[in-house]
Amino acid sequence: MSRPSNFYLIAYNSLQALGWALSLSRVLNSLVSTKSLNGAYTSAGDLICFLQTLSFLEVLHGAIGLVPSGVLLPLMQWGGRTHFLLAIVCRLDEVQELPSIFITFFAWSISDIIRYSHYALNCAGFSPFWVTYLRYTAFIVLYPLGMAIGEMWIMYQALPLIKEKNIYADFFNRFPFNYYSFVMAVLVCYPFLWLKLYLHLFKQRRSKLGKRHSKKKN
Repeated sequence: MSRPSNFYLIAYNSLQALGWALSLSRVLNSLVSTKSLNGAYTSAGDLICFLQTLSFLEVLHGAIGLVPSGVLLPLMQWGGRTHFLLAIVCRLDEVQELPSIFITFFAWSISDIIRYSHYALNCAGFSPFWVTYLRYTAFIVLYPLGMAIGEMWIMYQALPLIKEKNIYADFFNRFPFNYYSFVMAVLVCYPFLWLKLYLHLFKQRRSKLGKRHSKKKN
């Protein structure tokens, strides 16, 4: 990899790690100051929306060969999160105050602080084993927490509001189904698509941590 590309990836991943650290700080400060789980979106929603939108660059990184991740898996992850966040949470004020938003933002923030820190250190040629271990271990708990208790549960709770308000009706008028039906279909497909990402991470875990154990044995 060329030096400019490597420098760019270090800068991008470092800024994302710092951004998610700031998001976590805001979410936790809101919890401490209000003694409530309901203020997570108010305290960190705008920043998290920005960071999540910006992460589309990772799809482009894979598309142009800047990183070896390819396009499909980054696009699936980005698309799932972005639809949930921008199309549902940002659109429905009632959803923004649900305690599950705190759980989602908490899981996302910790996961991405670890993930982006690992990427930045890896690009810099200095990635301590404990960071690599966290990267390929913390997801075991954080991904189900953010997906099941967070994203899926919130989408399910939002269904009555989506139906009542008939949001995005103008766009979906051209289709034989409405946005409510679309979200229902997403909820059915979500576990299967998420499982593909989850199993992929376990495959990466065996590859990355297995190499370390092999080196120790040798």
